[in-house]
Amino acid sequence: MPEKQQKHQTLVILHTNDLHSHFEQMPKIATCFKELRRRHEGDEILTLDIGDHLDRMRLETEGTGGAANIEIMNATGYEAMVPGNNEGLTYAPDALRSLFETKAEFPVIGSNILDADTGKVPAWMVPYHIVRKGDITVGLIGLTAAFTDYYELLGWDVQEPVKAAAYWVEKLRPQVDIVVVLSHLGLRYDERLAAEIEGIDVILGAHTHHLLEKPLHIRDTLVCAAGKYGQYAGEVEIAYNVRERRVERLAGRVHDVSGCEDDAEIAGILARNAELGRRALDIPVTDLAEPLELDWYGESPLGNLLASGLRRWMNAEIGLVNAGQLLRGLARGPVTLGRLLAVCPGPINPCRVKLTGGRLLQALEESLLPEFQSKPIRGFGFRGEVLGMLCLDGLTVRYDPEGKPLRKIREVLVNGEALDPERAYTVGMIDMFTFGVGYLSLHEATDVEYLLPELLRDILGEELQHPERFQEAFESRWQPEGI
Repeated sequence: MPEKQQKHQTLVILHTNDLHSHFEQMPKIATCFKELRRRHEGDEILTLDIGDHLDRMRLETEGTGGAANIEIMNATGYEAMVPGNNEGLTYAPDALRSLFETKAEFPVIGSNILDADTGKVPAWMVPYHIVRKGDITVGLIGLTAAFTDYYELLGWDVQEPVKAAAYWVEKLRPQVDIVVVLSHLGLRYDERLAAEIEGIDVILGAHTHHLLEKPLHIRDTLVCAAGKYGQYAGEVEIAYNVRERRVERLAGRVHDVSGCEDDAEIAGILARNAELGRRALDIPVTDLAEPLELDWYGESPLGNLLASGLRRWMNAEIGLVNAGQLLRGLARGPVTLGRLLAVCPGPINPCRVKLTGGRLLQALEESLLPEFQSKPIRGFGFRGEVLGMLCLDGLTVRYDPEGKPLRKIREVLVNGEALDPERAYTVGMIDMFTFGVGYLSLHEATDVEYLLPELLRDILGEELQHPERFQEAFESRWQPEGI
């Protein structure tokens, strides 16, 4: 006779999000997951990641093209993931395809991601995933934040996530017992999905780095999130009545992994990939005859060099970048790709915009104020500590250090001609400024053109290969009166 079906089953979902290549946490997460699996022996387990596992600021990720992350995810037992913006926007599509097709032992779910040329989900992704756990059928939907302008440049068509969610929930609900949304959208979107769409049992959140120590219960949906950087691991318990085909209880919690021992297998994988990354990035870019120093709070040659690179790269009249994008200067001697990564780790992209002289003047005045120079920045691809002073190219600013705030500047020259407050200038700068971060008047730019997948360190690396440009970087753009 066939085995009698159990009346109740418990599905346990283990989840992480926004690790951003914090490899030091990954052995602890593996240990935490192993302990939870032991604790739930006899229950069904599903292990998921909600995106931004990869971050190109880390040597292990950059040096292995992301393979280090995927190897550790495989060994940790992940069974599905949704790509976050850090995966989708910092790698070219072909690089992502090669990485996930050849390395990942789990599906990548892109429920709102289409190839712009074909109008279909890329072959290395799936639009949804159905997994059987004991007598429970689980439908997984993966949604990523729709940075439309960026994704279009890379050949993606990222659809509006709420509409995509509603479509796939309606399609999957009749086929499965439980619907789980892997949401790399942010907390406000998660709340909206739960409030507006019938049929979602669990939303696992990410993107805004929110930690829900107590999950939200919105209508019949449990909304969860495990913070950032692998500091916490998430756990969801679903008590399911198999005979009556209904969820009887939803509960969730997070676990601080700081007290966990490092899993030996994961630690070994990490050490091996760290060495691979170091070797891969030990490629010389240039050999400096003299150091290029950096100052977050004043003018410096390395900051000037990056500003001139932005101006050249974007074929603009003016180059602008905040000094805080660079973490330290470059000493005399060899500069490798690894050194460039350490100096300029952020996944920040260049862009070309139009800015009026008046808006430029406002940002230049703000740049002379300590409260702007020392402003801490969080998110938006920034990987430094403070905003820092504006580094310039194509501009000469004469100012009175003792002048009143926002009234210090006496004259601004644009390539030798007086700044016209009404004229729109072509400026090569960074995408972060267009998001309203840092120097706020720069957010008012028009005709914005982003360049992807190039990063700031690509531009700096190009400039460093032209020693004849170094002397220009030592020329003063900020000229104080009376000093």
